[in-house]
Amino acid sequence: MRALTKVGTTRDGRGRPGPGTGDRIEGSAPKTQTRWDVVLVWFMRVTALIWLAKGLATWSEILDLLPGRPPFAALAPGRQSAIVYFAVIDFVAAVGLWLTSAWGGVVWLLAATSALTLAVLTPQLLPMPLPLVAIQASIIAIYFVLSWLAARDVG
Repeated sequence: MRALTKVGTTRDGRGRPGPGTGDRIEGSAPKTQTRWDVVLVWFMRVTALIWLAKGLATWSEILDLLPGRPPFAALAPGRQSAIVYFAVIDFVAAVGLWLTSAWGGVVWLLAATSALTLAVLTPQLLPMPLPLVAIQASIIAIYFVLSWLAARDVG
């Protein structure tokens, strides 16, 4: 173990520490480390903005604001249900991620994994191109890795 030395203090006339001095223990200079909790917060905030945009796109589909798309009322009831589900859960997930709360991560994981599940198992309900499926799966994997690194960094 490295030896620590106590840095002396100067006292004023009344026995109190003088200005700019303190009772501190010094060792070697700390190494610069990546603060994984800060990286995780930034990742969650960027992901929140992406999911906010995803929610806005879903609501624009409900409100028939996208040109060239069939009207929402003309879609199959299963597809309508999936669209409404993601219109709500994407916004809730985005808010939770932005607040970097534990429930936000859970709701976001629910939204992201349910989207992947529907895209893979029932593509007629949620058509998603394969590159977008891969991107979304990699975002989930990055979240797990950053969470693990941030948890290891504590203490």
